[in-house]
Amino acid sequence: MTNELSKRQEAEVEAGREPGQPLERYVFTPPIDIFETEDGLVLRADLPGVSVETLDLQVEDNKLTLFGRVKPEAPEGARLLHQEYAVGDYFRSFILSDDVDHERITAKLTNGVLEVFLPKAAKPEPRRIQVKSE
Repeated sequence: MTNELSKRQEAEVEAGREPGQPLERYVFTPPIDIFETEDGLVLRADLPGVSVETLDLQVEDNKLTLFGRVKPEAPEGARLLHQEYAVGDYFRSFILSDDVDHERITAKLTNGVLEVFLPKAAKPEPRRIQVKSE
């Protein structure tokens, strides 16, 4: 265990950090497309490096929030020689209109592209109100 810890500390110093200091993480704003269909809206977000396990998508108070975490891909015990892929998190939130049915929202993640279907809420049918006389 001590040997493992010293290797980790050595790697941290080599990377320019004090031993035990947390890795620097970036927050990215993913690019998105939103389009409308007859049934509702479709939101597509580019989330390279995010898996279903590291993705959190939630709706609260008419706000859709997506949070995705990118984990480093280096194999266990490998020494990083060059890095261009940034390690970080994706974060984006949207205010939903009242026309979206929150209970029927669905999502899928395919090859790093998140697709969220935001179905239209059923519009209430007009109804006739009976007026009584006194």
